[in-house]
Amino acid sequence: MATIIDSWDHNRYEVVKVSGLLDEPLRVVLDPGRGDKSTSTDSFGRLRTSNGLTLFDSSHRYKDNGLWVTQTATGGAAAFSANEGLVDLTVTGTSGSKVYRETTKVFSYQPGKSLLVLSTFVFNEAKTNLRQRVGYFGSANGIFLELNGSTLSFVRRSSVTGSLVETKINQSDWNLDPLNGSGISGLTLDITKAQFLWADFEWLGVGSVRVGFVIGGKFIACHSFDHANIVSTTYITTATLPLRYEIENTGTTSGNSTLKQICSSVISEGGYELTGGKRNISTPITTPYTLTTAGTAYSTISIRLKSTALDASVIISNLSIMGNTNNANYSWELISNGTTSGGTWTSFSADSSVDYNVTGTTITGGNVLTSGYLSSSALSSASTDVLRAALFSFQLERNSFTSTPYEMTLAVKSSTAHATVFTALSFEEISR
Repeated sequence: MATIIDSWDHNRYEVVKVSGLLDEPLRVVLDPGRGDKSTSTDSFGRLRTSNGLTLFDSSHRYKDNGLWVTQTATGGAAAFSANEGLVDLTVTGTSGSKVYRETTKVFSYQPGKSLLVLSTFVFNEAKTNLRQRVGYFGSANGIFLELNGSTLSFVRRSSVTGSLVETKINQSDWNLDPLNGSGISGLTLDITKAQFLWADFEWLGVGSVRVGFVIGGKFIACHSFDHANIVSTTYITTATLPLRYEIENTGTTSGNSTLKQICSSVISEGGYELTGGKRNISTPITTPYTLTTAGTAYSTISIRLKSTALDASVIISNLSIMGNTNNANYSWELISNGTTSGGTWTSFSADSSVDYNVTGTTITGGNVLTSGYLSSSALSSASTDVLRAALFSFQLERNSFTSTPYEMTLAVKSSTAHATVFTALSFEEISR
């Protein structure tokens, strides 16, 4: 439904049509899907085009996709629904029953680029003592939508003071469009139905965050958390954060409740340029690594996030392998979330977020991200630059619920016992 007004703020609204007869007041028809600044532009006012870089996407076609970790309590459970292609987060009616789901990765906000966050879900119907949350947040910082009992709010969570502070803006107080029929869109939100939540960030410590819903294919901006020229410090500690879904009983409720987790995506609008600190770990040139048993995978180099920097963003950018034994065939694998036996973990440096181990032995478990072979005909080497478009597929991960960093390991096998090899692993620390 169009809105007719006699005056307008040209910074907030986009004029779609101007009409009027000679003997009538001028009438301006506004696009009903607009909020604070047109949502056809990103959080920095740039026209939204197709050159965003996807940092992360999540859907569940045949199983829980393994990109999330789960924390449960008091009968809470997460279960994949094959027919619906989603994950059900279900709690019992008991006080304290909960299910939290968080990505194993954080997503690297880059100053000057708009970060677009998209999440789809279905909340359980509102109940007394039932709290549900969806958004871009961790335990200490972030922005999320909350349905607590029957109260719907956008929440800014911040730890910049050294303590956790949550600023809740209830639906009736959303400053762009409360989606209760009185806003510029004329739409009314039905939170019992499937919803498409979006947010865009211009962090830089003091920028704005717009949050809203996609309805009928239009981005509806509902509330803007504004900070520049208002706050006296940063509004959250960092915008490099995980995605998260939560359902929890704050007291006894009436029976089971289910939050449906559907899809999520994080996009750096305007692309992404790597500007992180470049690091490298390699086998000492005087002591090549010995592959004692033929056909056994050995952990030649492993790295992981420090326990004090679990929300750091670190990606593998290059790997190199050189066989050191004539007539030996070699195979190599880059393995995520395996377990290295033995060796010593060492801090890369005091200003680094990474620990490394070059004295480990065998590697068990994990997921093979990429692999290759070396020729056995002569001394040979292999070097692989990770494709820029795939960089964030090779990002270090962690389980924030258990404070466990996941290893990234360059593992090598040989066809000959006691063959030796040199390896090197390069990575970039984006969080600096």
